[in-house]
Amino acid sequence: MAFIDAQRGEFGVEPICTVLRSAGVSVAPSTYYDAKTRPPSARACRDAVLGPALRQLWEDNYCVYGARKLWKAARRAGHDVGRDQVARHMRAAGMVGVRRGKRVKTTKPDLTAGRHPDLVQRQFTAAAPNQLWVSDLTFVPTWAGVAYVCFILDAFSRMIVGWRVASHMRTIMVLDAIEMARWSRGKLLPGLISHSDAGSQFTSIRYGERLAEIGAVPSIGSIGDSFDNALAETVNGYYKAELIYGPARTGPWKTVEDVELATLGWVHWHNTSRLHGYLGDIPPAEFEATFYATKRTDQPLVEIQ
Repeated sequence: MAFIDAQRGEFGVEPICTVLRSAGVSVAPSTYYDAKTRPPSARACRDAVLGPALRQLWEDNYCVYGARKLWKAARRAGHDVGRDQVARHMRAAGMVGVRRGKRVKTTKPDLTAGRHPDLVQRQFTAAAPNQLWVSDLTFVPTWAGVAYVCFILDAFSRMIVGWRVASHMRTIMVLDAIEMARWSRGKLLPGLISHSDAGSQFTSIRYGERLAEIGAVPSIGSIGDSFDNALAETVNGYYKAELIYGPARTGPWKTVEDVELATLGWVHWHNTSRLHGYLGDIPPAEFEATFYATKRTDQPLVEIQ
């Protein structure tokens, strides 16, 4: 039908149908006219509403969701839709989810420095917020030089509690990220384990002193083994896939400041909107809010005499 629509102004419907019939495509003029005058089906009417809504949801989430997460997001937004319907719309509209690429090594271990023990042993789980943080560095090439990025993630909720973008990868950038985490989560966090790889920034004396100020204990994985800091590596991976090289990117990164501003928006989305499969497809902020709400209701009431 679309072919006839495109050519009918120049050739007419009947001649086009004759040519199509000779080519083995049997379409009578009456069939074409019936199809054009027939009212749209219920499915077509639903698609006309659902298609733009799904497109908007996909774009609002950095154009990174595949069929499963877009389906979850649509259900959360109030759309009564099945996963197969979402997949069909995505195929028709050319929407695809992102895939993470390979990790690039940024750690520069200080082989002469003393290292704290590995207190995590690849068990990246926690029963409550502020029990285990994981940290790592990555980098982003820009026209003005390399932007280095540090993230601090709470293992309980996958919340990014601190981050920093800088034109260098000295210890001070990690300390700045800790300071952000400190003010967002509390000045004193006794019992907190802060885990990282064996990079020189994380084995420095200043790093250990800053953690001691907030009551935290450092933990460091072995040198050259990415599995010892796998959770932080995962965050770096989807940061690169979703923002730095993601489909919503408008072009090359020009400056470190451009990366910093974009990272600010991505971190806010990551914490408040991004659906995390590990959390049951809800955002970290919602997961923590539910945890604290449940904790309050579980506390026994004290009767005042």
